[in-house]
Amino acid sequence: MDRLQDYLNSHELGEIHPSDVAKLLKNLDDTQFSNAIKLIPRDILGDVTLALPDRYFDDVVDTLSVDELCHAISELESDDQTDFMQELEEYDENIALKVFNTLHEDDKKEITKLQTYNEDEAGAYMQLEIFTASKDEIVQDVIKKFAQLRKDNILENVQNLFITCEDKKLRYTVKLDDLLIFDFSKTLKENINSSDESFEPKMAKDREDIKAVVHYFEEYNLSVMPIVNEYGILLGRITSDDIYDIINEQATEQMYNLAGVDDEAEEDDNIFQAGKKRATWLSINLFTAIGASLVIGFFADTLESMVALAILMPIVASMGGNAGTQSLTVVVRQLALGDISKGDANRIIKKEITISLANGLIFAIIIGIISWIWFDMIMIGVVIALSMIINLFIAGFFGATIPLFLQKMDIDPAIGSTVILTTVTDIVGFFSFLGLATYILL
Repeated sequence: MDRLQDYLNSHELGEIHPSDVAKLLKNLDDTQFSNAIKLIPRDILGDVTLALPDRYFDDVVDTLSVDELCHAISELESDDQTDFMQELEEYDENIALKVFNTLHEDDKKEITKLQTYNEDEAGAYMQLEIFTASKDEIVQDVIKKFAQLRKDNILENVQNLFITCEDKKLRYTVKLDDLLIFDFSKTLKENINSSDESFEPKMAKDREDIKAVVHYFEEYNLSVMPIVNEYGILLGRITSDDIYDIINEQATEQMYNLAGVDDEAEEDDNIFQAGKKRATWLSINLFTAIGASLVIGFFADTLESMVALAILMPIVASMGGNAGTQSLTVVVRQLALGDISKGDANRIIKKEITISLANGLIFAIIIGIISWIWFDMIMIGVVIALSMIINLFIAGFFGATIPLFLQKMDIDPAIGSTVILTTVTDIVGFFSFLGLATYILL
């Protein structure tokens, strides 16, 4: 806690970064944490809280009064205010209601407005604080207005001026560095009309899928994007820092889903909830494993007659599972990035099958020779080589088709893919290996 105190004492309020404070807080134990929260200036407490992992949120709320929470929220931008209130409602609805009723009327309206959007809609992530001007305003007046807004700390992280018509519809977007080279004595419209540059805005609608907005940022290398309603009226903006958070959340969610765990449960400190979510997929995996064992049981006589088969059998299933996971991971990630179009399914499947078959042939030769030398039986090398080729072919095929099929069914391609794939490669691997052994060796 001494390091936190030294940091706060050695920096002016405007120089303190919430992320730096959050890093220091995470190194404290529970008692120190509660005491340290009281040292943080209330003007940045909301930002610090949101910079901390979710499991710390409850401790922050328990340490602060309703008035302190209200002050912390009021210092946040509209999108962060909404996020804070949402977490507060999930923790304690009564406290959330008391805090909400204490907020300024403008803050209440903004939070209520943003809460009307679903979490997959662009409007849920926009900031309502925007720098706007009419196309007929004089540039000099616009710059003075902006300077005053910044001085009053009403606007933060402004990169663009949004120019609207009389009906509030968005007409142009001008970067601040372009604004500074305009003729200050002329109107915005006059400067734009006399310029060779295009100031047509790249915008998104408030009900548009947030994933599409993420792709806009990546495709056009944007730092900010205006958000309009269906009539083109300017509502707010989404900034690159929000997009980074969304990309991080999506990547984390996919990684967790591929592993069969729930991202929200894992971020919570509730061991029971996390264990329950994991147990759901483990129970499914148990039954699929039983299915694979039944296949092995079907060839019990074959295994009893030749011990070498039991030694080599896991190799085929393991190689198939790993090859399939490679294909699965690549396809799921490409789907998430929007790199696979609707007509790309055949191309992707052919590519993954070709790669898997090529690797299957290479490793079939390697393991075939090893098995031949190991057990001094050329035919056992032939059996495992053929089984390796079959299983890696199946792994490549299903590794590509499972996420593509789930995507077509409007299901997250990452959810359950690994369990399904592992089941297929285990069953096919065991069946092909033991089946060929039964037919060729016995």
